Amino acid sequence: MIDGKSPRNKRVVVVGAGLGGLAAAASLRAEGFEVRIVEKNDRIGGKLNFREIEGYGFDLGPSIFTLPQFFESIWERAGKRMSDYVGLEKVTPHWRNFFEDGVVLDLYEEMDRMKAELAKLPGDPETLWKQFEAFLAYGREQYALVDEGYFREGLDNLWEMLRYYGWRLIFKMDHRHSMSESIANHFEEEHLRRIFEYFIKYVGSSAVDAPGYMNLMPLIQFDYGLWYVKGGMYNLARGLGRLLDHIGVTVSLDSEVASIDRNGRRVTGVTLASGETIAADYVVCNMEVIPAYRKLLSEPPAFLQKLKKFAPACSGIVLHLGTDRIYDQLAHHNFFFSKNQHKHFDTVFKQGKLPEDPTIYLVAPTRTDPSKAPAGHDNLKILPHIPPIDPDKPLTHDDYVALKDRVIDKLERMGLTDLRKHIVVEDLLTPVDIERMYYSNRGSIYGVVSDWKLNQAFKAPKQSSKYKNLYFTGGSVNPGGGMPMAVLSGQKVCDRILKQEGRSS
Repeated sequence: MIDGKSPRNKRVVVVGAGLGGLAAAASLRAEGFEVRIVEKNDRIGGKLNFREIEGYGFDLGPSIFTLPQFFESIWERAGKRMSDYVGLEKVTPHWRNFFEDGVVLDLYEEMDRMKAELAKLPGDPETLWKQFEAFLAYGREQYALVDEGYFREGLDNLWEMLRYYGWRLIFKMDHRHSMSESIANHFEEEHLRRIFEYFIKYVGSSAVDAPGYMNLMPLIQFDYGLWYVKGGMYNLARGLGRLLDHIGVTVSLDSEVASIDRNGRRVTGVTLASGETIAADYVVCNMEVIPAYRKLLSEPPAFLQKLKKFAPACSGIVLHLGTDRIYDQLAHHNFFFSKNQHKHFDTVFKQGKLPEDPTIYLVAPTRTDPSKAPAGHDNLKILPHIPPIDPDKPLTHDDYVALKDRVIDKLERMGLTDLRKHIVVEDLLTPVDIERMYYSNRGSIYGVVSDWKLNQAFKAPKQSSKYKNLYFTGGSVNPGGGMPMAVLSGQKVCDRILKQEGRSS
């Protein structure tokens, strides 16, 4: 698939080895381009990262693997099989939901088990089941629509959506209601409303502000499964690294880019902090769009103002704990819900403040992979969503530590007895660390926020509006945040470059 496809083997430099950059590099190399990745850190993967401390193996970034078909297509483009590079293991239950009133509810892919879970809730079980089935049918319709065009065709803006979908965009895709409103229209039961609203966690946004068609997200799990990468999530990056090596992509680590070089309306390559210049016919930038235009291209404020609608999604404090006991009530993935979820959304996304009572995501990977902690110990990753950094009113490290203490208080109150006393290893990442490590926009974890009024849930386009041979990939461009979307964006960048070259994918 690689030999002779591209005239004179045109050169591409990829800035950043996050998942979007890796997917773009593999796809372009499979089409015959000469590809070099330059990465400022000492390993590939971007936010897909890991840290090992005293026998505990912590995944610093993504912890859920969904939509395997979007990953498999990277290997297929190169004539390889993903299963030869990366192993997957199904996770069940998908996750466990804890509420302050004592309700504990699991989500299962198997419908018979899911029906039994719904019977735990107050209300008529048959009514709850019918509402659940109707919600899945609605979500399935939304997923099919979005997948057909926005995902598969790599659509990038409202005009491309209108050309592709026509009347279906207006009458079939649920944009009239917010995600939260459509959930309320399907469920009367409050616990289910909160559970399905918090699927918005995948893109770090608010269910109150995101459009209704974002209710496709539960179907990603119920129809395509929820998975763990065998040996740890970082093995996905290792597998992609082996693929790049096998197909001839050059990867330069510890190689920070100082600037993207340009001549008029075209970019000509990059200059590294070391002074080395790398000429290229195309530049694919895996740094987020706004930081890249500001830091690597030094664009003026008037240009950056046009990108203001592509505001950052939320950030978080990421707390990694090793404990000297096992908390048996935990599943692999767990959520501890706020008493007032809409107040939580408002505090984080409207007021830009740290939440007093956050919904907490907690990962206990040893439920699937015992190697991630010493025997008899637990490995806990704890993530509450919080606002990105406000440069005008930055929070202090003490503010983040105070939130960490509130989170531990809440977990102890909701059943993790004496958690503090059993901590033997602790590691904390704040938005300041996330911004420093990955140059994400104001420490965002998920790229661009999905907000109907602000940006119609669109992310930035993959092709630069100013430089015709500059492309972007990753969570700040369409289709957005999360591992499947990041690798899909990289593949769609390849397809757009091929189209610019007068070739088809």
